[in-house]
Amino acid sequence: MPSKRFDSLEAHVTRPLTPRPVPARPAARPACALLAAGLLATACSPSSDEGDASVLTSLDYNIAEPQNSATGQMLKACAEQAGVTVEREELPREQLMPRLLQGASQQDLPDLMLIDNPDLPQVAASGALVPLEEAGVSTDGFYPSVLEAGTHDDTLYGIATGVNGLALFYDTAKLEDAGVEPPETWDDLRSAAEELTSGDTNGLAFSAIGHEEGTWTFEPFFWSNGAELTQVDSPEAVEALQLWSDLVEDGSVSQSAVNWTQADVKDQFVGGRAAMMVNGSWQLPVLAEEDVEYGVVPLPVPEAGTEPAPPMGGEVWAVARNGEEREAKAVEVLQCLVEDGNMTEWAELNAYVPGKEELARQLAEDDPGMAPFVESVPSARSRTAELGADYPEVSSALADAIQSVLAGDAEPEEALSQAQESVPAS
Repeated sequence: MPSKRFDSLEAHVTRPLTPRPVPARPAARPACALLAAGLLATACSPSSDEGDASVLTSLDYNIAEPQNSATGQMLKACAEQAGVTVEREELPREQLMPRLLQGASQQDLPDLMLIDNPDLPQVAASGALVPLEEAGVSTDGFYPSVLEAGTHDDTLYGIATGVNGLALFYDTAKLEDAGVEPPETWDDLRSAAEELTSGDTNGLAFSAIGHEEGTWTFEPFFWSNGAELTQVDSPEAVEALQLWSDLVEDGSVSQSAVNWTQADVKDQFVGGRAAMMVNGSWQLPVLAEEDVEYGVVPLPVPEAGTEPAPPMGGEVWAVARNGEEREAKAVEVLQCLVEDGNMTEWAELNAYVPGKEELARQLAEDDPGMAPFVESVPSARSRTAELGADYPEVSSALADAIQSVLAGDAEPEEALSQAQESVPAS
């Protein structure tokens, strides 16, 4: 079907498919001891009762269409290829990790699970997941950065069919009318956002909401300036947050950004109330349905020549330690899920970048609107590479710091100094 123009480039548009029923959850297995933080004190051993290895279980949070039906169809096809049946359960996103952490404590994990990559270390730290390379899963052709997002303590526990990231979207008409070029550096961004701010239109919009979504949006600015999550109050970190503070203070970005999700940011852009926005590749099929002409470029960096450093987004498939026979069959299903054809189909459905470099290059050629996202994958960062299972606490503290600064309650140095208290001692 026709789509709106990305400077004469096309975006993928998808149609909902038919939903499928939710199967019953298998019975629980015996429990093992937990740490106070909710992780296992020692690695759990697999249950001695492996059950029927011809019937596997899976868990994910793809409850929206078309991802729901597509996940079910891919699992079914891969299960048939492996000679098994997969009983799939879907949960709302906020319920998935509590279920998995409880399951890890009780040796009651599904055979296959699809986990948001920054949550993987919390499950992997329990010892309840299968090391994938030891199980024979090939990583040939994958971006190293994609593999890093599924790695905990130097061991690969999760593998992605596709990944997403952030870029700068701009309203082509607004920039042309103002005689402004898409910004490439922070100085360009400051001047462009100020020039494009007029009346009810802000030059730029981004999400600074007080949880991971806000932190995720800030991290490309934080990392590209040389800051690290082990030292969130460094001069480089302060400079990055000062940039955001200045953009809000001079009116280039609405202070309401502290309440905006990325979906809200998209609404500001589509409604003509923002000339540019920081947002993700998943917005491409959404924007293709809207009456707006736009372009997409990599996020501006501190200085020309600096590589963008967006956080690596997307989910990873992992396999539970449920006994050798079940593990072997689950690995077969996983290997099918990351075959080239399935990887390309999933990427096109979600406006994701395939995890394999050659497939990603082909996607950028076929759909140039994805090119800025493909371009950023080699330098994309795993959010948990530095902190592992401690990342969520530091992310929350960083989100609080962003909120207090943009609300005018604290200076960047003060707010980030407080956030540093959440960083575990090395």
